[in-house]
Amino acid sequence: NSYYGARLFDTVCLKKDFVEEFFPGTPVSIESDGIDEVEHSLLKRHALGFDSPEPSLGNAGSMKYRKGGEVHAWSASSIVTLHGFTRTGDTKIYRAFSEKLRQPPVSIRHILDFRRNHPAPLEKVETEGNILKRFFSGAMSVGALSPEAHETIAEACNTLGIKSNSGEGGEDPLRYWTIKNSAIKQIASGRFGVTPAYLASATELEIKMAQGAKPGEGGHLPAKKVTEYIAALRHCVPDIILISPPPHHDIYSIEDLSQLINDLKEANPRARICVKLVSETGVGTVAAGVVKAYADIVQICGCEGGTGAAYLSSIKNAGNYWETGLAETQQALIENGLRDRVTVRVDGGLRTGRDVVVAALLGAEEFGFGTATMIALGCIMARQCHSDTCPTGIATQDPKFRQRFKGKPEDITAYFRAIAREVREILGGMGVRKLADIIGRRDLLIPSPGALHPAARRIDLGILSRGYSDDGPRRCFADRNDNPAVSMNARLVDDLLPFIEKGEPVEREYDIRNVDRSIPVRLNYYMAIRHKDAGLPPDTIRLIFRGTAGQSFGAFNHKGITLTLIGDANDYAGKGMFGGKIVIRPAGVEEPHRQVIVGNTVLYGAIGGQFFAAGRAGERFAVRNSGATAVIEGAGHHLCEYMTAGTALVLGDVGYNVGAGMSGGVIVIYDERDTLRSRLNSSYVYEIRFEDDDEIAGLRALIEEHYRHTESIKAREILDAFEERIKHFKKVIPLIAQAE
Repeated sequence: NSYYGARLFDTVCLKKDFVEEFFPGTPVSIESDGIDEVEHSLLKRHALGFDSPEPSLGNAGSMKYRKGGEVHAWSASSIVTLHGFTRTGDTKIYRAFSEKLRQPPVSIRHILDFRRNHPAPLEKVETEGNILKRFFSGAMSVGALSPEAHETIAEACNTLGIKSNSGEGGEDPLRYWTIKNSAIKQIASGRFGVTPAYLASATELEIKMAQGAKPGEGGHLPAKKVTEYIAALRHCVPDIILISPPPHHDIYSIEDLSQLINDLKEANPRARICVKLVSETGVGTVAAGVVKAYADIVQICGCEGGTGAAYLSSIKNAGNYWETGLAETQQALIENGLRDRVTVRVDGGLRTGRDVVVAALLGAEEFGFGTATMIALGCIMARQCHSDTCPTGIATQDPKFRQRFKGKPEDITAYFRAIAREVREILGGMGVRKLADIIGRRDLLIPSPGALHPAARRIDLGILSRGYSDDGPRRCFADRNDNPAVSMNARLVDDLLPFIEKGEPVEREYDIRNVDRSIPVRLNYYMAIRHKDAGLPPDTIRLIFRGTAGQSFGAFNHKGITLTLIGDANDYAGKGMFGGKIVIRPAGVEEPHRQVIVGNTVLYGAIGGQFFAAGRAGERFAVRNSGATAVIEGAGHHLCEYMTAGTALVLGDVGYNVGAGMSGGVIVIYDERDTLRSRLNSSYVYEIRFEDDDEIAGLRALIEEHYRHTESIKAREILDAFEERIKHFKKVIPLIAQAE
C-alpha cells in the first residue's frame, strides 16, 4: 500500500510516449511496447478465460518453474547441467550450461552480442588467475546460509584469490585471519555482529545501502533461523525475526554516508570501502556522490538474486536490471570526471563468462556471483530458504537438514575457473588480450543477431549507448580514494600504539574540535589486530579530551579504552561501541541536565561497554543497542528502536516512539511528569514500575556510578531523595518478554 501514488517506479519495456500519457512523471528505462502491444496482451489473456470451452487459470510458473510456463534462467535443466559440470569437470558440459541460459532470453544481456575483430591467440590473452581476481561472491549471511555452506564458500574463494562476502550478521571470530575468513565484511543498517575484530579482519568493507533483489525492504532473517548460534553472532535473542530496515539510522544524506565511510576507513585503515547501490533510474547521480564521499568501490546491484526471504511482490516487482543502472553509472562518473577514482562492481544474476564480458563493456571492473555460487555448491533451487527446510543443507540452520550438506570448495573453484576460461575465450574471439581493455567500451556491444523472441526484437537498447562518451578514463586507475585531510587519529596512534602492543596502562589528554571526526577510532583497529575481541583490562588506555568532538566520537570503542570528554559531542558518539567506557561531562554549562550534550544516533548498533553523559541526547539514541549500558538525562524521539539487549537509563523526558521494534534489553526512564505511556510504541513495549528490592538496588548503584563519572547535578538530586523519587522510575520492556 505504501507504493500507491508514490511514483517510485521505473518502467521496463514501455514506450516513452505511452508512459508520458498514462503514467506521467515515471522514469523510462528501456523502451519496447506501446498501447497496441498492451491491448494485444490484454485481449490474449481475456480470450483464455472467455473464448475457451473449458476456461481455466493455469499455473504460469511465475515463482516456481512449470513446464510450458514462464522461462526461468535457473530451471531444473540448467541446474542439473551445472551440477553435471561440477561433478565431472567436463568443459563441454559447462559450454552447454552457458548456452542454455541464453535461449530464450530472460535478461537484457541475452539480446546483446559483441563486435568481433581479428581473433587473438588464446595464449596471448591474460591468464585465468588475473581474471579471477576480479570476481567476488555475493553477500549471503551466515544465518541465511548454514555455517557449513558459508564457510565452504569463503574457503573456496580464498583458495582462488577471490573475495568472499560475509553478508550482514557477523561471522564466527574463530574464522578471522584463516582460510575461512570472508575478505569482504558487510555493514548493513542492522549492524548485526559488527565488532572491532570483524572490521579489522576484512580487506574490504561493504556498506549495504540497498540490495537489488528487494530494494526498499532491507534484510530479513526469519525467526526460525535465529538459533542460539546465530543469535550469539548477532548479539540478540534467539527465535526473533531480525530486520535490517531500509534506512540506515545514521544515513539520511550523502554527508551522513560520507561520515560512515570515514568511520570505516579509520576502523580499518587498510580496507577499501564499497558502497552497494541498487540499479534504478538516477543511480548514476547517487554513485557520483558516493565517489565524492571517498568510497573506493561502487557496486551496482540488479533485480535478480537474493537468498529467498523476500516477499513475493518484491521478487517480481522490485529493482531493475543491472545493465541499465551500470550504463547510467558509468556515464555519470565519466561526465563528472570521477571514473578513474573508483572501482565499479556489478552483481545480480551473473552466471557465465558471457555475462562478465557484457558487464565489462558496460563499465564494470569486478563481478559478483551469489545464487550461482550456491548452485555450484549443490543448491537445487527448492525455493524453501525462508522455511528453514533446505533439502541440500545450504540455506538452513536446522541440524537435521544441515547434515545433508555435501558441498566442497572444489565445486565452487571449478565453476569460477570455468567462467574465467570462458571470458578468456570470448576476449580472444574479440581480438582483445586484457579484460581491462574492454571496460566501458559500449561501442563494442551490438544487438544479438539471429532469430529472437518476438518481444525481444521490439526492445530499443538505445539507452545503453545514448549519450555515450569516450572522453576521459573508462576505468579506475587509483588504488584508493582517500580523503587527503590529515586525521587526528594519526597522532593518537603514534602516541599510544606502544602501550596497546604491550598492554600497558597509559593516560593522555588532548584538545579536540568539531572537525576532529571518528576519534579515536583508529586505535580500535590496532587493538583488534593485537588483542582480537578480548581487548585489554578495563581502563588500560585512558584518554581525556577537552572541547567539542566531531561526529562519531568513540565509535566502535574497544574493551580497555576509557574516553572522557569534557565538553560536548556531535552525532554518532559511541556508534558500534563494543566495550570500554565513554564519559561525557559538560564544561561550564548551567543546568546541564536541560541541555543537549550529545547529538543524534548515539550508541547506534552498540554491542557492549558503558556510556555516561551528563546531559540530554538527540534523537534515535541507542537504536539497535545489543548490550551496552548507558545513562543519559533526556532523549529525543525513537529511543532504543530495534534494541535487542543492554540497559538504557534516562534521567529525564523522552520523545515519542520509545522502543519501536524492541525485542530485548530494558529501558529505565525517570518519568517525573507521568507522560511516558503516551510516548511508548505500544505495539512493541509496555511499562511497569520497580517493585523488586534487588532491581531497585541495582538502579541506585547505576545512578551512583553515573554520578561518580560525571558529577551530574541531576543524579545528585535523585540520589539525595531516592526513596521518594523511586516512584517516578518506570521500566520499559518488550511485549515478547511479557509473553514469555
